Amino acid sequence: MPLTPGDLNAALSRTLVDEWARAGVETAAVSPGSRSTPLALALAADERIAVDVFLDERSGSFFALGAAKASGRPAIVLCTSGTAAAEFHPAVLEAFHARVPLIVCTADRPPELRDTGAGQTVDQLKLYGDALRWFAEVGAPSESEVTTPYWRSVGARSAAAACGPPAGPVHLNLAFREPLVPTGVDITLPPSRAGGAPWVTSTIRWPRPDPVDVDRLAHLIAAETRGVIVVGWGADVDPEVVERFAGVARWPVFADPISGARQGPNAISTYDALLRSPGVATSLRPDVVVRLGAPLTGKVATSWLDASVPQVLVDPDGAWLDPNRASAEHIVADPSALLDAVSLRGPARSQSFWLRAWQEAEGAARRSMDRLLDSWTEPFEGRIARDLVAGLGTGSTLVVGSSMPVRDVETFAAPRTGVRFLSNRGVNGIDGFVSTVLGAASQSTGPVVALCGDLTFLHDSGGLLGAGRRGVEATFVVVDNDGGGIFNFLPQAGATADFELLFGTPQGVDLSRLAAVHGIQSESVTTADALVPAVHRAIAAGGVRLVVVRTDRVDNVARHRQVWEAVSVPGGSASG
Repeated sequence: MPLTPGDLNAALSRTLVDEWARAGVETAAVSPGSRSTPLALALAADERIAVDVFLDERSGSFFALGAAKASGRPAIVLCTSGTAAAEFHPAVLEAFHARVPLIVCTADRPPELRDTGAGQTVDQLKLYGDALRWFAEVGAPSESEVTTPYWRSVGARSAAAACGPPAGPVHLNLAFREPLVPTGVDITLPPSRAGGAPWVTSTIRWPRPDPVDVDRLAHLIAAETRGVIVVGWGADVDPEVVERFAGVARWPVFADPISGARQGPNAISTYDALLRSPGVATSLRPDVVVRLGAPLTGKVATSWLDASVPQVLVDPDGAWLDPNRASAEHIVADPSALLDAVSLRGPARSQSFWLRAWQEAEGAARRSMDRLLDSWTEPFEGRIARDLVAGLGTGSTLVVGSSMPVRDVETFAAPRTGVRFLSNRGVNGIDGFVSTVLGAASQSTGPVVALCGDLTFLHDSGGLLGAGRRGVEATFVVVDNDGGGIFNFLPQAGATADFELLFGTPQGVDLSRLAAVHGIQSESVTTADALVPAVHRAIAAGGVRLVVVRTDRVDNVARHRQVWEAVSVPGGSASG
């Protein structure tokens, strides 16, 4: 007896889900819809994959993004046809640029209904353009495919392509004919591999360093004493390897905290403030730079490292993360393996006046910065970032929002180990932050804390819907300056009478009451030293919690400038 379209839809969907589970996929975010029914039913029926349901497709896609970012495994996101698929686009872009594995599944009308005025039907073929690792128009399933490897191959390939290298999003467009629900007859799936293996097992290997590159880099280090190691987001490098390399080269390390490599005696954590001093920027200019990952977040250090300084950019995927086009050499290799190989060539320099000069500058700047921050009893955004990073326990994850929080963490956080940093820095947007945090929390064992501004929190307030029922634990620290604080640092702040209307954008929302609507408890912090205890209480209480810290945007700019002034003065001091 021939299978109905509903049975064929079910056979295709169950086969894909089985292949994804065999490939290690454990998470799916599903948004309700009719056309996606076959795959939604298959996901819900498979106990190997946890399913979370999201009314808003954008929230679902960023939840999956956060889960994949935290786990390193592909996550599935599913929606019905039409505009629902367009809601995935911001998360797809972030996954592509940040190299996060994502399996994007959009249900679609069959070919005969396209371009006919059928409801909820748009052109979904290659909807996300080139921002994909792979696209497949799977096609409406036919009975002849039940006995072939086609469906299993698609499932295995989609998971493998998402993992890379480079990792990123794949898009499967799935055309389902009605009826969308199977008849209930027994359905035989295509033959599978024995032992629970996927149809195709894909092995991921980063390129090993070429001996020629190792020799060249080792000679460069031996010849140049005035070098700097720069580590940005996406470096995917072992921080202990960076520390060993820096010890051999006797070079300072400029590591953005979100790289996870700001640690060890060579780490310079105050470079953003130091390089605002013309004297430091000139006297401590390097002769060579080894760069891992993306550029540093702040513009000051990135502009300082211009094309006049020879730079070696190392990336395992061959990405050209070089917006200033400053690098003179581009090496495609596993950064950890390359630095380890160079370190073994040794020996380490016995001393380095260059490194000592940077360490002395770091010590003086850190003392000046901390002395000034500690003198302010009211909350200041730079101190919030510093204290939060320092106050988290070992094994914690800090998810940092774009705009001012990621810049404040870079400028003010001291070196430390034991905290994992996550951030949506692929395209640096504030989109989907709340959902990203909750997705990351779903895949984390230790405490998860998020730092963001009020506009970032409000932009994805829909992500709070059902957050308390998802069984995740996350504490949101929201800096509430009633608007877009970063714009107060830009020329627009003094150049237009319509600044507040167009850029400051005060919303006047009571964030605690907003959280309460979703059943989320909150605490407001009014003094600087109350922040960390409040965060610890929220973590201990469990579930999803909110800590709100009110600040003033204009005052925040003034205090940042006081810190920069204090650091620029040897043994600097400034009153506040």
